[in-house]
Amino acid sequence: MESEILVEGMEFHAFHGFYPEEQKVGCKYTVDLALKVDFSKASNNDELDDTINYEKVYVIVKEEMQVVSKLIEQVGARILERLKKVYPQITRIDLKLYKYNPPLGGSVKRVGIHLVSD
Repeated sequence: MESEILVEGMEFHAFHGFYPEEQKVGCKYTVDLALKVDFSKASNNDELDDTINYEKVYVIVKEEMQVVSKLIEQVGARILERLKKVYPQITRIDLKLYKYNPPLGGSVKRVGIHLVSD
């Protein structure tokens, strides 16, 4: 059975950005994850140890979002690396990270990155 665990719409206030004012004031970010993992065993035996713990996934993302970086590309890469290290049974990670109201000199709702790791 092919299966994915989705953790979507995680919201954070963080201080990433190239400009010093971004690192001082911060802004809103959201993260969406799709984790490809075989959870057929957990679906049969109803045991948390046989799947991915969503709460731990959230904590990992939250901790990495708290590490200030100039580029969201680095933040996204750190999240992928840490998830793969903690959960080697994940065979694919699809991550979307959005930064809201970026300082681009005009009205832009959000910018983002989309990373896929096999």
